[in-house]
Amino acid sequence: MIRVFIGYDDREAVAYHTFCQSILETCSVPVAFTPLVLSSLPGYKETHVDGSNTFIYSRFLTPLLCNFDGWALFADGDMICRRDLAELWALRDPSKAVQVVQHDYQTKASMKYLGNKNQNYPRKNWSSVVLWNCGHAKHRILTPEFVMQQTGAFLHRFSWLSDDDIGALPVEWNWLTTEYPDNDDAKLLHYTLGTPCFKDYKNADMAPIWHEARERSQSGMDV
Repeated sequence: MIRVFIGYDDREAVAYHTFCQSILETCSVPVAFTPLVLSSLPGYKETHVDGSNTFIYSRFLTPLLCNFDGWALFADGDMICRRDLAELWALRDPSKAVQVVQHDYQTKASMKYLGNKNQNYPRKNWSSVVLWNCGHAKHRILTPEFVMQQTGAFLHRFSWLSDDDIGALPVEWNWLTTEYPDNDDAKLLHYTLGTPCFKDYKNADMAPIWHEARERSQSGMDV
């Protein structure tokens, strides 16, 4: 079974459900979904003030929520899965603490959804899809108190790890729509500038794929 932790924000709840729908349609093995909802995280209170969504730092509690055992996948909620998630799961490397798509790009937009600033910084979007080796000894430091005290730069750059602890994933497993050219071979689409549920991004690059998944997630509502 694949344990999947997904960022959840009330302001785009439809994005979470649409993403889950896309995984269910494509995955060949059982999955267990856990939405990262702040009110359900014991001992954690969001103290940071620089986040564009409510799960921006709670993702780093994934190893704790798995009792520092086994593997788990974290992904932002503004995504669509187009290929079998078992293919990504099969890439797990026990010699690594985490595995991520190691993006190296400059954003095309100074602003993103809901008027949030979209700044360039090292390792931008690395933490938006993470294969977590939850049992790795260095993750034991990731308690609620520790995460609450750290800066965004420290956490999103995986600064508690050495570079050798961070494995690479193929970029197709975190394809940044609009930032990157349209790609029919992308396996996981990431609408990082804004989910098409927002009016400003309704017709953004590759948005029809998201809208189609949303429609399927609502099948049976009018029966």
